[in-house]
Amino acid sequence: KVRWHPFQLNPDLPAGGIPRAVYLAQKFGGAARASEIYARVTSAGDAVGIAFRFDRIEIQPNTFDGHRLVAWAQQQGDAGDLVERLFNAYFLEGRHIGDTDALARLAAECGWAEQGAHAMLASDALREAVAAESREAVDVGIQGVPCFIFNGTIAVSGAEDSDTLLEAIATARRKT
Repeated sequence: KVRWHPFQLNPDLPAGGIPRAVYLAQKFGGAARASEIYARVTSAGDAVGIAFRFDRIEIQPNTFDGHRLVAWAQQQGDAGDLVERLFNAYFLEGRHIGDTDALARLAAECGWAEQGAHAMLASDALREAVAAESREAVDVGIQGVPCFIFNGTIAVSGAEDSDTLLEAIATARRKT
């Protein structure tokens, strides 16, 4: 069973996000350095059929509401399709995934009730739970994504190859 946990790479971003150019300047010193880094990611994505389009991203979002949306979906069932849709919307389409209207539409595209998603995002629902779980991730030493925790016993952080992940899964299974 897969369970998605919240972790914000940029928790200090304002709720509405910031222009991507400003973010790139702050994080990498500008678009040129970011392009170097993203070239490696784009190449790795191409190798597995993922056509990253970083050039389409105009807003660097605050992802807190996206994490709330995923938590809301998980309370009702499997949120895997929603998470995949969020990743595609951001990394391939350049959609603003920090915007509550956009988030509710993306939930609807995955079969969730758009009005229910919008109502939850407009409320304070799951704010404290997501904030607490995010703090817990930092407290246990998680510093980046992806981070996989298998069976609560083995953690793998970073973009690892499938053999490494399969070995971690096998090790976690042996520990039960």
